[in-house]
Parts: sequence; structure tokens; C-alpha cells
Amino acid sequence: MNFFNNPNRIPESYGLKIAGGLIAFFLLMKVVGLVHHYELRFLNVFIQVGGIYFALKKFKETHEEHMNYFRGLITGVATGAIASGIFAIFLFAYMSIDSTLMQGIIENEPMGRYLNPYIAAFMVALEGLISGLLFTFIIINYVDTDDVNDPHYGHPSPDPVY
Repeated sequence: MNFFNNPNRIPESYGLKIAGGLIAFFLLMKVVGLVHHYELRFLNVFIQVGGIYFALKKFKETHEEHMNYFRGLITGVATGAIASGIFAIFLFAYMSIDSTLMQGIIENEPMGRYLNPYIAAFMVALEGLISGLLFTFIIINYVDTDDVNDPHYGHPSPDPVY
């Protein structure tokens, strides 16, 4: 069993996939010349929502079609946190190497003069963590989860309660 198929490593594997998608989208925007249009980062939402949804779907598939609401919530938030952390590290390295992007942010953003690669990368990580939490909370309500009030979560009880 490899890393990407391990049912105990779903947040890590899907977090890496989401981060790869975010990095690929960033590099595509760089090649096309649209990297300075910061509004396009809204499209990162689709990458993150899709990755979190498929992580939750994979969790359910690998756990006999059962998913506790809170385990699903933890899986989704961890997936988003790992993805945004990796993407923030990438952006920090990129902005440290290519100072023109950081200079463009400093010159064109209202609070830009207070930013440096450390703060900008931290803000990306924080934004990704919070949006991952929000998206997971929304998605988990559309994915079938086990009844929280059922102590056996759908499994038959060995000792029936009378």
C-alpha cells in the first residue's frame, strides 16, 4: 500500500494533491502573465473545495461507508490545513526568490508596505486554514454521515438493550 492509498493518511495525501493544484494554478497564472491579478486567487476555492470533498469521499469509501460527523470534520480541516501550509511554504520560497512579485504586492495593495514574504506567506496559510474549516463545515452537511446519537454508528449491537 502506497502513501496515496493509505486510509490512515487521507488528509496528508489529499492535502498534497490540493497543494499541487494550487501551485500548478499559481505557476500557470505566472506563465500566462496574470499573477499580479490577485482577484484570481478566488479560483483557488474550487481547487480546495474539490480536494476536501474527495478526501471526505475517500474517507467514507475506506471505512465501510461509515463516517462519523466529527471524524469527517477533522479529516476535512486537516486536509485544508496541510494544503494551505504547503502552499504557503511554496509562496514564501517563491517570493523570497522572485522579489518582483513581492514588490508588486507592496506597491499595489493598501497594506502592502507592511508586508514581507514571511507575513504574506503566513496570511496565505491562515486564509487557507480558515477557508478549509468553512468549506469542510459546509461540505460535511451534504455528505451522509452516521447518526451522532447512535452509539454504535450503524453497527449492530452485540448485546441488545431491552
